[in-house]
Amino acid sequence: MRHVWILSATQALCASGGFLMMLLGGIIGSRLAPGPALATLPISLMIVGLAASILPAGHAMRRIGRRRVFLLSSLLAAAGCLLAALAVSRGDFWLFCAAGLFIGSNNALVMQYRFAAAEYVEPELASRAIAIVMSGSLAAAVIGPELGVRAAGLVPGAEYAGSFVAASLLYVGAAWLLRHVPESVPEDPQPHAQPRALGEIAAQPSFLLAVLAALSAYAVMSFLMTATPISMHVVDHHDEVATKNVIQSHFLAMYLPSLASGWIIARLGVHPTIAAGALLMAGCVAISVLLGQQVAHYWWALVLLGVGWNLMFIAATTLLTRCYRPQERFRIQAVNDFVVFGSQAAASLLAGAAL
Repeated sequence: MRHVWILSATQALCASGGFLMMLLGGIIGSRLAPGPALATLPISLMIVGLAASILPAGHAMRRIGRRRVFLLSSLLAAAGCLLAALAVSRGDFWLFCAAGLFIGSNNALVMQYRFAAAEYVEPELASRAIAIVMSGSLAAAVIGPELGVRAAGLVPGAEYAGSFVAASLLYVGAAWLLRHVPESVPEDPQPHAQPRALGEIAAQPSFLLAVLAALSAYAVMSFLMTATPISMHVVDHHDEVATKNVIQSHFLAMYLPSLASGWIIARLGVHPTIAAGALLMAGCVAISVLLGQQVAHYWWALVLLGVGWNLMFIAATTLLTRCYRPQERFRIQAVNDFVVFGSQAAASLLAGAAL
């Protein structure tokens, strides 16, 4: 489990930068964008960068291994944060959007940590290993938003530029940790079997459920989370601290259940866990639509959204690992993440228009 915990710590550092962008991207975008409908474009392009990088990343991992690609990607994200700081200093909206793409491309690799962790352990421990890695984002849920607010004034005359300079150091720290992670090479029970056709793998009901559950969890979560900072701070005029607290609580709700979700999946099974997550996310939608737009309404809705997402996504990932053979892993993992995060990008792009 040592390497699983290293990946968990790395996830904490890398996810902090993503959370910071989620908190500040819409606020900075609303100041710099040429029109209000484009305010969420930097966040959306971060997710587009994630989706667009998945298939090339899968190909690169097949060629040179996971560890090298993980490390190089972290350094690229550090450069993206410095580019974001420069964009904020210059008041350049399109340069800020480009920085979002760089940061998002690393997130494609961060999402692969969960698959690497599952390959370090026995199959019956896969859900626990995935949950441990995802729990690394608990620290990020605190570090990212706090960094966004506390480092905002480090660069004189450019609010929030210092936040991204500080975030770049986290990515450099992540690259250092990744130097200590070996390649994950799972034992193949059928070493001479030929990889199956994609259509044959995709025809499995378990594969379809795994992809649909993860897609639904991420699309709904992204749509609502992307819109919330602008809806709270710009539309409903709640202050910056209240907005930060709601988003921070949402991030904690996304990852705090990871301390127990591996055990929950082992006890209940993947299907009941996915169903429970879907019901919690439906509760979030009900609060958002029916109750109002006070800070308490935002808080409860975003907390339910986070917990529901966690249960659905970790259970779906666990189910997916049962649908492919070791020699098929990079291709199927990449296809799954491309579909899931492509849908997330579309949902995020729609959030600005909806507002």
